[in-house]
Amino acid sequence: QTDVPVEDDAVHVIKVEYLENGPLFSELKFYQRAAKQEQIRKWMSLKKIRCLGIPVFWGSGLTEYKGKSYRFMVMERLGEDLQRIFEDSGSRFKKETVLQLGARMLDTLEYIHENEYVHGDIKAANLLLGYANPHEVYLADYGLSYRYCPNGNHKQYQENPRKGHNGTIEFTSIDAHKGVAPSRRGDLEILGYCMLQWLCGKLPWEQNLKDPVAVQTAKTNEIYIKICSAGEIAKFLACVYGLAYDEKPKYQVLKKILLDGLESSGARYDGPLEFSAAARTRDHCAAKVSKVSKTVLGLFLTSPA
Repeated sequence: QTDVPVEDDAVHVIKVEYLENGPLFSELKFYQRAAKQEQIRKWMSLKKIRCLGIPVFWGSGLTEYKGKSYRFMVMERLGEDLQRIFEDSGSRFKKETVLQLGARMLDTLEYIHENEYVHGDIKAANLLLGYANPHEVYLADYGLSYRYCPNGNHKQYQENPRKGHNGTIEFTSIDAHKGVAPSRRGDLEILGYCMLQWLCGKLPWEQNLKDPVAVQTAKTNEIYIKICSAGEIAKFLACVYGLAYDEKPKYQVLKKILLDGLESSGARYDGPLEFSAAARTRDHCAAKVSKVSKTVLGLFLTSPA
């Protein structure tokens, strides 16, 4: 893949990789099957939302250059990624911003899941602000997307240690650590870990990222999770931990948890995203530690279906 500077007035970008590259092929199939613009417009109308965080796909093709074959995709141009903004903000976002991002990504994931796919690699580096409207946020990079429910038939729970620890290690789900195929609950677990990091600055297992087994053990045994002062994320994760592998999440229940937190903070779901110096304070994480029920966590870890 080659990175080329984009002109300021460009409205499209082209993603190019070698023809045999698997992730770009997977990404292309996701857009062709699940992200047609008419599908997205109907969904937005049904859900009464103004923006759904899936980039616009304009087309694709094959080409050759100097004897090598390439596949390309033409995509909507997007703005800055959240990882860079997170680092520039002292590795911390305001609580209101975290809840806004979480609620909007929940809407995006619900759409993806309803169309038989999971994303599998949610993280700040794959979340980009809109180029024309920087108060919109989009989930990009579907190279690890997975069709978990082809033709309405959910994949079976099966552990495979040879495929263990796939994804971005600090966020990857407990299922993925065990080599289980991605599912809806895994996407939501990853989103929960992202929100936790954005709010508190670090995850409890970040010091062990070079040891995937240690990270898995930390996630499995983590009874006390530092939830800063945001009980909403504790509730969100508790609901996700209680899901069976093939269970359809109650997205509106999860969204209400985040929206209630926004309302109590005087912020709105579709309000402007604020990445300000206020996010750099550490007051949120100073005192409160919320306990995730050992019973609920144990249920999630030991009952695959």
